[in-house]
Parts: sequence; structure tokens; C-alpha cells
Amino acid sequence: AIAKAVKSFAPNRGELHLVGSGPGDIAFLTNDARFALSKSVIWIGYKLYLDLLEPLRSEQQVRINSCLTEEQDRCKEALDLANQGVKVALISSGDSGIYGMAGLALELLLKQKINERPHFEVHPGISAFQLAAARTGAPLMNDFCAISLSDLLTPWNKIEERLVAAAQGDFVVAIYNPRSQHRQWQLMKAIEIFSKYRCTSTPIACARQLGRSEEEIELY
Repeated sequence: AIAKAVKSFAPNRGELHLVGSGPGDIAFLTNDARFALSKSVIWIGYKLYLDLLEPLRSEQQVRINSCLTEEQDRCKEALDLANQGVKVALISSGDSGIYGMAGLALELLLKQKINERPHFEVHPGISAFQLAAARTGAPLMNDFCAISLSDLLTPWNKIEERLVAAAQGDFVVAIYNPRSQHRQWQLMKAIEIFSKYRCTSTPIACARQLGRSEEEIELY
């Protein structure tokens, strides 16, 4: 018997895999993430991240490039495809559950009825602060925290409260998104806050393009 499906793809239960691709080189991709990528029919992610993973993609796997700031649309497209019965990998750099796509994707998933949701799985990755720590010794040996200076989703006054609390609590702090084209002053403000609670001999590591050919790490 032949019947026309309501959706474009096979009407079986799809899968949505949240994959953390690591900080750069595919050598830092976990085996769990590799397996998720290998069985996914469609890869969706920011173009740069997909370019880094391109050596692992087969001709039968489709890649859908996305741009920065299109996270919401990216998640909706990935979930829609998974709802149609496709195995989809939604890719973030580092760990998808740390400043990645996992949280947003999960929010959208939970809005669906339980019996209509595709299989959902988060695959951990190596985050940039882990590689930065490995390159510089063992700065995360004890208690530490990570704070993003991006105020796209978190108001600056809340970020500032967290910076003060971390500085007062004597945590080792990994700062993400220190500055961008539209955010020039936040890093200096963060330094000003820490200067009130830390001595001038406190070591600082500035790392960029970790795990890539342009990698740079400066110690102060």
C-alpha cells in the first residue's frame, strides 16, 4: 500500500542531538559527539563550526549553515526537521550546554506535547575554558565559575552582580564574550570590579581562537 505522508519525511519518531563540537580542532571532539554526528542525517550550525567538522561529514549527510544571532531560527528549524522523523544534529562550539544551543532547544521541546516530542539528547563537549586551563597549568583545580559579559540574554546589572560576587568569593573566573563590535566597555568594567577585591599579582590568562591554527594565549 502507498500513502502520502502529511510531512515531507518518513513519519517515524525523529531525533534531535545537541552536539558540542569542542573549542576548535576535531581532535577535541568527544567520541560521544562523533557517534551522534555519524548517525545524524542533517547537521545544523553556525557555518564556522560546520567548516571545522567538515572532514567528518559524508556525502549523504546534509549541512545547513546558519549565521550568528540566528540561534532561535536555528533551533526551530532543527526541531521541525526532527518532528518530521529526521535525525538532526544541532551543533554548538565547546559544550552545547554551556553558552550553547541546548537550553534554547530544550525550551522549545518542552512546549510540545510529550507524545509528540522527538528523541532529545545532549552530547557533552570540551569547553574553551577547559582547554585554556590545560594550556596554562591547573587553574581550575578547585572552585571556579564562568561568567559571560554578553548582555543579549542577561541584563548588565545582573552580570555586574555576578562579577562582584565572584570577585568577593575568591573564585577562579573564566570570562566569556569579553568584547565585541558593539560591546567595548564591559571588559574594562569587569577588570575594574576585580581590581577592588584582588591583588595586583593575581595571574591572568588571555586566550583566543583556542584549538585552532590562530590560537594565542598571553599570561600576565
